[in-house]
Amino acid sequence: MRFTFEVGDRVRVVTLEPRGNGLAVTLDGAPVEVEAVAIGQGRWSLRLPASGRQHEVTVARVQDGQAFEVTVGDVRVPVRRVIGRPGARTGAAADGPARVRAPMPGKIVRVLVAPGDHVDARQGVVVVEAMKMENELRAPRSGVVREVTAQEGASVEAGTTLVIIE
Repeated sequence: MRFTFEVGDRVRVVTLEPRGNGLAVTLDGAPVEVEAVAIGQGRWSLRLPASGRQHEVTVARVQDGQAFEVTVGDVRVPVRRVIGRPGARTGAAADGPARVRAPMPGKIVRVLVAPGDHVDARQGVVVVEAMKMENELRAPRSGVVREVTAQEGASVEAGTTLVIIE
């Protein structure tokens, strides 16, 4: 099964394939080793064998069946399932500036671009540490970096705009 989700300004593609008694998972085409155990309605215990980390995750629908709130530990992340062509965007978001936002509270570890830089779609622009994991945030489309508000070492809240691309 293949799912496309929007998390902030990021579009993520997740595939789930049955394998033995579990699932094979890929995130944006890269395999991810995950051990998942259901612990209740919409609640999962996830273990990442590569790092040894374990997280309790709760998934709850919050609107029209396509919007969800995913809670990992104490961090809540709004997620929306994209129906149709993956990566397709409509309205002003497709025509106006693209904003790269922090998907959850965290700390800026590295800023990979500067104003005036040309970036390709899916190119890393900022690395944010959240819940002891580094997350590389990527450009949602090709363009020129207009503004960088992210500063290395700074703490950010979920939804904070870090980079604007035109």
